[in-house]
Amino acid sequence: MKRCVPLALITFVFSSLVSGQSMNQNIGSQVAGLREDVRILAQRVGEMSLRIEQLERENAALMRSTDGMETTYATVAQLNEAVAELNRSVSSGDATSQTKAAQAIEELARQTNAAVDSIAKGMAARPAITAPTFTDNFPKQGLSYTIQKGDTLSSIAARFRSTVKDIQNANRIVDPTKIQVGQTLFIPGGE
Repeated sequence: MKRCVPLALITFVFSSLVSGQSMNQNIGSQVAGLREDVRILAQRVGEMSLRIEQLERENAALMRSTDGMETTYATVAQLNEAVAELNRSVSSGDATSQTKAAQAIEELARQTNAAVDSIAKGMAARPAITAPTFTDNFPKQGLSYTIQKGDTLSSIAARFRSTVKDIQNANRIVDPTKIQVGQTLFIPGGE
């Protein structure tokens, strides 16, 4: 006895298999999309970490450059109080007040002169800022490279078997932390 399988049953089984394969392909493409999103997020987190490190270095340099400055300046509140006291003294109009006002003006002038002298001494004590000196002592053969996100001079030098000093000299780069994405550099001796 032969058994007949209804055509509707065959169609149902076939469509179930096809939809299962379609679902697997759909899940696979979603997983691939998620992996790409995670890769992009990891790259952006790395870029943000580098930027935070750079900002921390700049902040530390600013803090070092202002060490000791807080003792040489009168605060705004102190100056406002001195001016307010002076105004009170002048407005009262009697002789003692005028004498006190004159003394307050002289004291304020003395403090101002002392502060200006202190600032002048502080400025004289600062080391002179010298412009960097560049040499022509680098290989004249090389290649051009356009800076990409995440590049540093040291990573570029390592990639092309050059040195940071040669790249700085060839491109007259004063501050190696200030290179820009899209900037084109000559890489001396680059391979």
